[in-house]
Amino acid sequence: MAQQKITEHKHGGLKQLPATAICGNDITSSCLYVSALAIIYSGKWAPVALLIVAGVLYLYRSIYAEVVGALPLNGGAYNALLNTTSKFRASVAACLTILSYMATAVISASEAMHYIHALCPYFSIIVATIILLGLFMCLSILGITESARVAIVIFITHMVTLSILLILGIIYLASEGVGVFAANMATPAPGGLQNALFFGFAASLLGISGFESSANFVEEQAENVFPKTLRNMWVAVSVFNPGMAILALALVPIASVHHHQEALLAHMGHLAGGNWLAILIAIDAALVLSGAVLTSFVGINGLVRRMALDRCLPQFLLKINRHGTTHRIIIAFFVLCVSILLITEGRLKALAGVYTISFLAVMALFGIGNILLKVKRAGLPRPTTTPWISVLAAIVAVLTGLAGNAIMNPRYLVVFLEYFIPSLLIVVIMLKRIALLKLCLFMVRSTISVLTRRLLKITQFIRAKIDDINAQQIVFFTRGDNTSNLNQAMLYVQNNEDANRIKVVIVVNNSDEIPTHLKEDLEFLDKVYPDITIEFVVIEGSFGPKLIQELSLKWHIPVNFMFIGSPGNHFMYGISELGGVRLII
Repeated sequence: MAQQKITEHKHGGLKQLPATAICGNDITSSCLYVSALAIIYSGKWAPVALLIVAGVLYLYRSIYAEVVGALPLNGGAYNALLNTTSKFRASVAACLTILSYMATAVISASEAMHYIHALCPYFSIIVATIILLGLFMCLSILGITESARVAIVIFITHMVTLSILLILGIIYLASEGVGVFAANMATPAPGGLQNALFFGFAASLLGISGFESSANFVEEQAENVFPKTLRNMWVAVSVFNPGMAILALALVPIASVHHHQEALLAHMGHLAGGNWLAILIAIDAALVLSGAVLTSFVGINGLVRRMALDRCLPQFLLKINRHGTTHRIIIAFFVLCVSILLITEGRLKALAGVYTISFLAVMALFGIGNILLKVKRAGLPRPTTTPWISVLAAIVAVLTGLAGNAIMNPRYLVVFLEYFIPSLLIVVIMLKRIALLKLCLFMVRSTISVLTRRLLKITQFIRAKIDDINAQQIVFFTRGDNTSNLNQAMLYVQNNEDANRIKVVIVVNNSDEIPTHLKEDLEFLDKVYPDITIEFVVIEGSFGPKLIQELSLKWHIPVNFMFIGSPGNHFMYGISELGGVRLII
């Protein structure tokens, strides 16, 4: 591998052991289940499948070392794609990583409590799982230093426990013989060698889940520690995963592996060392699975903090407490994990699909990020350079494993999309929030414009209706009443009728009979009542029913809208003869 000079120096941070312990607890916990998976799908070829996986992981060592060496920032695949392609593509990788951490935390915590429940079946697994998640939430809030101390204890305990199992297993085989191993080697592989290796390899890739964790908190590590964590994880996986598979084939008949799938190592411990070793492995399993929960909290904190700094997630997540940690990210992750646990009611097989596809997709995307780094950032200094053939081989291997898992468990894809699409939607909303806000603004303005036009039409209709109602004319027949009587007539119309036009009519035999003051009085009242239009009409003739009917037809005014004052005793017509004329004075 070509070496390039790196001039930047970093002071402080996690040393090799604590950094390895944090990410190592996740990846080494895989030996608790990957041996069983490999044997179920590969039979006697399980160690070979696991060695192939170790070979793929070796390729990824240099891939991760090159990318993170050139871009030593938290975020893993997100960071790699962010600096080589668009923010949206990087966010896709981030969503996959978040889903992987989420599934890891919930599954690991639940499985840890299942191991404890097997030893002490007197508590609720769901409640205990929530308590365990809450414990590591609090530990993460206190800071990565406190988290690392706990991780170191768990990691060393796990390594010692696995070593004891291997040693006692070898001693047991030396004394009891290898009859079971010989019988297993004589058992035909399921589906033939090709299928056995293909599906065994696909299933065994879960044995390296957690390898990406170190890249998500690289900023908290001391200088040159990151590549050492990759090396240490690779060594642990290359030794223990195939080693446990070989030991399992030597102790347990292949036909019985399925029955002990969830606690195969504990069963192996019981066979090799007795009940005490089975209990020790169960306790160790609970501890290391708890360590994987801690890894999830540490990894998610580094990733989400980076995304929030890049404004891919809300800024309120960046609030720092007195311990120097972004506690809102940690609390939000805890709430998310608990909600998923309660929604699934502790039945977490569905999350296995999310876990599998997310993890393998993240690994593939990291390889793609390495290619983009070579092409687009060729001049960027880096401590190592991975050959093209190695990168392409690693990506093809992971994609092959992804296809194998999809074939083995088609429903995993459906469940994965049920979780992936909503999480990606949140990020898309954040990335496109300006465009979305502009769209909202456009919609609001368009809505207001439409409403304004419609309201204007309604207003015009109402005004037209009012004018139509007010257009009804009123007729008041006067005999030359004084101003007071005329004023009463105006008040009556104003208070009782929906009309703003009134004809004041006087019927005379000739013009000399018109009172001289009448016109002036009406002009005065026209000013007093500006909302009422007063029209003075003089008609020569004789007042009576016939005239009233003629005027009603001529002016299109109903008789009941014609008013008179109270007639005197000398009036020759009765009120009933006038056809409905009203008395208002």
